[in-house]
Amino acid sequence: MLEFDRLETTFENKKVVIENGKVAKQADGAIWMQLNDTVVLSTVCYDKNASRDLDFFPLTVEYREKSSAAGKFPGGFFKRETRPSSGEILCSRIVDRSIRPLFPEGFKSEVQVIINVMSYDQVTPPDVLAVNATSLALCISPIPFMCPVAAVRVALFKHDGEFVVNPNDNDLNNAVLELFVSGTRERIVMIEAGANEVSNETFIKSLKFAHEKIIQQIAIQEEFIKMSRNKKEKAAFEVAKIDENFKKEVYDYFFERCNKALRVFDKLERGNAVAAAVDECYKNFIAKAGLSTENKEHKADIEELKKKIKPIFEEVEYDVVREMILKEKIRVDGRKINEIRQITCETSLLPRTHGSALFTRGQTQSLSTVTLGTKKDEQIVESLLEEDTRQKFMLHYNFPPFATGEVKPLRGVGRREIGHGALAEKALSYMIPGEDVFPYTVRIISEILESNGSSSMASICAGSLALMDAGVPVKKAVAGIAMGLITRGEEWEVLTDIAGIEDHCGDMDFKIGGTKDGITGVQLDVKINGLTMPIIEKTVMQAYEGRLHILGIMEKAIAAPRQAISQYAPRITTLQVDTDKIREIIGPGGKMIRSIVEATGAEIDIDDTGKVSIVSVDLEKSQKAIKMITDLVKEVEAGEVYTGKVTRIMNFGAFVEVLPGKEGLVHISELAWTRTEKVEDVCKIGDEMKVKVIEIDNMGRINLSRKELLERPAQPEGSPDAPQQAPRPAGPRPNRDNRGGGGFNRDRGPRR
Repeated sequence: MLEFDRLETTFENKKVVIENGKVAKQADGAIWMQLNDTVVLSTVCYDKNASRDLDFFPLTVEYREKSSAAGKFPGGFFKRETRPSSGEILCSRIVDRSIRPLFPEGFKSEVQVIINVMSYDQVTPPDVLAVNATSLALCISPIPFMCPVAAVRVALFKHDGEFVVNPNDNDLNNAVLELFVSGTRERIVMIEAGANEVSNETFIKSLKFAHEKIIQQIAIQEEFIKMSRNKKEKAAFEVAKIDENFKKEVYDYFFERCNKALRVFDKLERGNAVAAAVDECYKNFIAKAGLSTENKEHKADIEELKKKIKPIFEEVEYDVVREMILKEKIRVDGRKINEIRQITCETSLLPRTHGSALFTRGQTQSLSTVTLGTKKDEQIVESLLEEDTRQKFMLHYNFPPFATGEVKPLRGVGRREIGHGALAEKALSYMIPGEDVFPYTVRIISEILESNGSSSMASICAGSLALMDAGVPVKKAVAGIAMGLITRGEEWEVLTDIAGIEDHCGDMDFKIGGTKDGITGVQLDVKINGLTMPIIEKTVMQAYEGRLHILGIMEKAIAAPRQAISQYAPRITTLQVDTDKIREIIGPGGKMIRSIVEATGAEIDIDDTGKVSIVSVDLEKSQKAIKMITDLVKEVEAGEVYTGKVTRIMNFGAFVEVLPGKEGLVHISELAWTRTEKVEDVCKIGDEMKVKVIEIDNMGRINLSRKELLERPAQPEGSPDAPQQAPRPAGPRPNRDNRGGGGFNRDRGPRR
């Protein structure tokens, strides 16, 4: 039995434990990694036969969070983990993007990485461990892997503060910058970031800081690899060989034709031109091989010949695109290196959505819509944290096959769609106003109607325009731009606003979203073994220039949020009342709140803090509900005038309800300036009466007057017709107990 390897060390004053050979011993590589009380197990396996002839590297990464890791049960009806959540998919993508560039070119065996979170301490992020453990599992396995890669999360909590390494998950909501970086000793491989308008300089500084911490963690990995007794010898693999003479013949024949076709500016026309050149080349070499497409017996040989030729075509296309950029400083669509495609913006396209915008950049187009909802529309997000979180802003990205003129089955949302949507959502989220300013749940849907690169960045631009069209009081407009890279030896060029072919043939996809004042979202993928800091610095500064250009065009379409939300959106009004007034709004058994809902049709929600939310699409009904609630909690004040309803009549006066549940007495002497013999001569039960509060005595009793609001008759002084006031009866005041009666409390005066 093999002895297992164990290394105990520290990183940033936190205990780190790494083990191998104790669990999952039949996997090709398995690493148990613990930081504080968070534990992950990363396993890697590969296909030893490699019998499939593939033109891509089949790598799959599955990251799973076990509910038991945090001492929780899974939500839902079935008490077991089911399909991965969006958070798990995003973490799987982070690990994939961190390791994929570091497999050697030509290695095509299927590799599967499975990462399980076994324990979670509610503070230590498991995604950082996931990358580091996977790197070690690959390094000690027989799977070919170039070098260790490490990850670190860096946070900044004040714009002028210090960077924090691997901050607690609970603290990240307050960060102005949250940065996840993976890298090797020399280069940065992957970036995922969200920021509240941090400057270019601060962002670059954070990357340098992160890389220093990455190097420290790689030193720990190298120490473990060196001491490992279970490390396996790397497997040899063969790269498919091709006859060099045949390759040169195909390359030379196709080069000129491909070079001409790739200089067609329009994407669809260029695609047709390349397809025609490919077809011509196939026909030429099929004929040279003495084969015929008309002969069914030659079918298998023709397919085999095409399979040999296809990689050469791709190499030619790759070389032509790079040669044009590096030597001629021109791109396949005719643009300069830092030139952005033509942009058009349009808002308010859709009459019944709450907000809409169409953003077109070249042949990439996003139609974004905004829907405004209430608190009940918030997304409940289950996670390993003790309490599930609620999400009031979300962006969903859809990429149908017609966007690229293809025919594909429509299936569920893919990982790419989740990843692109999450990036656009992150870039816009920092500009969404708080609940105290805008108490709506906001959902954006970005429908990609056509695509030629940078569709996630188009989603940011269209989403920002749609938010303003919907009347969401966003702080600033946000734009996104995708940057590319072409390298050859020591030569390199950074491309602004990459098209699809430049993404396919290039070395990076560096997406940056932000406002005119700072960065809000970043995502980096590379195809080479990482980026140097000079490349990153040039990319960030060049992207800033492009972002300002896009924002200028967007501002011409809509410069500020609309003053009012759509007439079809629900009106949400919030009131703050004293907590002791909550029961008055609800009423006995919910009677009062039900009566308000029935009378107005509005939705009413009251929380324990006394925050009352009134929701209605109809503004008039909303205002009616607001008045009914404010009347319920309003206190009667002396000197104020009210219009109330007569509720009871006594021989000494009339009781009038001036506010819901609050009534006062209009004494018979206060009904009119002339003498009133009977109360019924002036009013009856159910009549509306305008009254003024003339007194609230020390027992809280409300005395009202009707005559104070009537014009006093002008009579000559001493006239026998001058109005006479009926004197109040001497002795205790009449009882005004709401339960009726006319008796007196002899000991304490009139009863309430």
